[in-house]
Amino acid sequence: MTSRPAPGTRLVFRWRKWDGSPHWEQDCVYLGSDDWGDWFGQQIGWRSVRPGREFVCREPNVTLVPASGDWAFTHNAAPHPVAVYIDLAWDAGWDDDGAPVGIDMDLDVVRRTDERGTWIDDRDEWDEHRVKYGYPADVVTHLESVAVDLERRVRDREAPFSDDVTGPWLKRLADLAQAGDGESGRA
Repeated sequence: MTSRPAPGTRLVFRWRKWDGSPHWEQDCVYLGSDDWGDWFGQQIGWRSVRPGREFVCREPNVTLVPASGDWAFTHNAAPHPVAVYIDLAWDAGWDDDGAPVGIDMDLDVVRRTDERGTWIDDRDEWDEHRVKYGYPADVVTHLESVAVDLERRVRDREAPFSDDVTGPWLKRLADLAQAGDGESGRA
């Protein structure tokens, strides 16, 4: 197991696609871990960039990466219209240098705060990429099952997809900002 950085350490979470091509790079801070996995945070103004696209964080958010490494759950603080965004992943976790990494596997589980509710997103991209990149059949079967399970759990607001679990991590992120640890800019 890779040793974890100290809570409060600024990092860049690097995602790639199945073929190794670059995907999202997200400014973040390591918040710590609990029984659910490792937690990261993003402050307002921090960036998420990928080739041809960039987002600037509008609301603080926290991201959980479980030990299984097959998803990354982001909870955006209110009033962000997307409360939950889960990236289905492969091998999300830590590289040998102690940096957070993962392979984005296209499917996402989304919960909006409006009438659109909760759904599995990007099925078209999933269908295209499993042919283009040649996803192994066992990976496809596993992640499709995980996506359906996550959709149900998010809809039911089961832990860790609940404010009871994410609230203390958002507080920890806010406390870091108040203390001046990693307030803004690129990691």
